[in-house]
Parts: sequence; structure tokens; C-alpha cells
Amino acid sequence: MTNYRERLWPAPWLFISTALVVPASLLVFLPINTTVGVVTSVVLYLMCVGGLLLGSPVIEVTATEFRAGRATLPLSIVGAVEAFEEGEATLQRGQRLDARAWLLIRGWVSPVVKVENLDPKDSAPYWLVSTRHPSAVVKAIASAQQRA
Repeated sequence: MTNYRERLWPAPWLFISTALVVPASLLVFLPINTTVGVVTSVVLYLMCVGGLLLGSPVIEVTATEFRAGRATLPLSIVGAVEAFEEGEATLQRGQRLDARAWLLIRGWVSPVVKVENLDPKDSAPYWLVSTRHPSAVVKAIASAQQRA
């Protein structure tokens, strides 16, 4: 059972900015062959879009674990969970970041959630994960822990 699920889709401006590959490839290939230039520019743009979409991680809270991308953290070893937005999120990603923390950060998603890791065998003291809805992640983890 999933308590919370979110895919960190790229921001619209990323799709627009990657469109710059079209004129760049046209500049290179049009002098050689017009058809090759147009086809190459379209294929390169579609590959960029595909990479952005396929590289979008999923944040998920189930009854037993917290998933961020391919990594999972059992809720039995989750400690304090905190949500950070705006300036505080920037500080958590920068000045207050522990170098040992496990990160799943996306530059186009500003808010983060900090999930304490109580596993004594794991060197990462916490996970710092980008999310568009940090308070919803905190509530979902708290709700799942109460049911367990």
C-alpha cells in the first residue's frame, strides 16, 4: 500500500532550454546536408527529452519503507523527519549539509525533506531528498510509522 508517491518531473524550462540542441545541431549539419541536419536535430532533442523523463526519480512512502529513486530506507530505522522550504531548504542543501548524508537532489525542485537514518551500520546520518510537497512526505512517513 502506498501512502505517498511523487515523480520529480523536470521543470518546463528544462525542456525549453534543451531545445537549444536543435539550432546547435542545425548549425553543424545544415552545411553538409539539409535532411541530415533536420533529422539529427529532431533526434537529438527527442533523446534529451527522453533522458530528462527517464531520469525523473520517484519518491514513495509505503507501509514499510521510504523510497527515493532506487534507494529504500525501512521505516523501522527512520528517525526524525523534517520538511524545509525556500531559504531553509537552500541552507540544508548547502551550508548545513553533512558530507556523509545520502542525497537525491534535483535542481529544479527547491523544497527538501530530511529523513534521519538510525541504522548504526550505515554511515549516512540522514537522507536529504528533493520533493515538491515536503509536508505531505513528513505526514505520510509519520502515518506509516504509527500504523506499524
